[in-house]
Amino acid sequence: MTARARKTPLWEPGLVPAPGHLLDWRDGRHFDRWQNLPCTLCGKDTPMRSHFNEPVHKTCAEEWISSHPTEARRGRFASDIQLKRGKAYHDHA
Repeated sequence: MTARARKTPLWEPGLVPAPGHLLDWRDGRHFDRWQNLPCTLCGKDTPMRSHFNEPVHKTCAEEWISSHPTEARRGRFASDIQLKRGKAYHDHA
């Protein structure tokens, strides 16, 4: 992690996806509308943030999980916690 990244998450992360699966980052706190910072993995500017406030593109984080499956279990990048919803909820995303 970089010096900017925190050791404790800013909000509770969920599960780490299996290698090759997608992160679920629907929470608006992943997006910093005020400042783009260099991605910790590719170096290009991004408004995206991990749960630890680490600037990272979602696709870069997913590729990192696939290429570092053992280290990924430590939770550097994780999906958001999924709230259980009633039968009336249908996810069309």
